[in-house]
Amino acid sequence: MTTDAVQLSEAARGLLKALASDTRQQILLLFAGGGELTVNEVAERLSLAQSATSTHLATLREGGVLTSRREWKTVYYRADPERINRALLDLQSLLHACCPPQDAPAPGCSPSTCG
Repeated sequence: MTTDAVQLSEAARGLLKALASDTRQQILLLFAGGGELTVNEVAERLSLAQSATSTHLATLREGGVLTSRREWKTVYYRADPERINRALLDLQSLLHACCPPQDAPAPGCSPSTCG
């Protein structure tokens, strides 16, 4: 079996790495409403050390899950839905190439041409 045809994109790899930790999944949920949080706010809400929180936030940012902006000495983090969606589409394409859904048409078929 060859894997040359379809490969996991860098965006999808980053997403999977970013979400591989239960703690990072909990952090991501804090951003569900679309708001911004600082390292201290995240650390306080999840009872984490600031240094550990900073490391997790950096991993989430590098993985394309969060974006940040600096205002003076404070860094504000927020979810990055555009990058998340792009990574999810890449991951979905890979998974469909590997394991197509049962009701998916054969490659090259559309409902009008194959049934």
